Amino acid sequence: MSNYNETSEEVLQAPISLKRESDTTAATTAVETTAASEEQVTYANILSIGTYIGLATMVTTFFLYVGKILEPVIPIEQLPHFWTMKAHDYMKEAHLPQGWGWLNLVSHGDFINFIGIAFLAGLTIVAYLRIIPILLKKKDTPYVVMAVVEIAILVLAASGILTAGGH
Repeated sequence: MSNYNETSEEVLQAPISLKRESDTTAATTAVETTAASEEQVTYANILSIGTYIGLATMVTTFFLYVGKILEPVIPIEQLPHFWTMKAHDYMKEAHLPQGWGWLNLVSHGDFINFIGIAFLAGLTIVAYLRIIPILLKKKDTPYVVMAVVEIAILVLAASGILTAGGH
C-alpha cells in the first residue's frame, strides 16, 4: 500500500511538459516553406471579395425590405400566418413561383434579397471558371477535369435539372 501512495505522490508532483522543442521547430519550418499555389490564392481571393459583396448586397436588400422602400409580395404583417406552414403549402397559398421564378418578383422587397443569396451561391462557379486557365497553363489535367465536372454539377443543380432528395 505504501508503494502505491509514494508513486502517486511522485506522479502528481512531477512537472508535465506537453510541448517538445523539436515539435515547435518542425512546425515553424513547415509553415515557412509551404506556400499556396496560384490557383489556391486566386480561388480564395474570389471567394473573399465575393463574400463581402454578397453580404453587403444582403444587408442592403434587407433594409430595402424592412424599411418598406420596396413593396413586398407578402406584407410583413401577414408573415406569421405562413410561419407554421410547410414550404410547399406556403408557396401554394401565397401563389409564389418555384425555382428561378423568383426573378420575376425581384422588384419586390421580400424577393430582392434573393439576389445576394444567388450571388453567394454562384461564387464557387465563378472561382472555378477563373482557375481553369491557370490549371491548363500548368497542364494539371486531373484538376482541370475536376473543376469542369464541379462546374457542370453546380450549374445543373442550380438549373433544377439535377435534383436530389424529396424537395
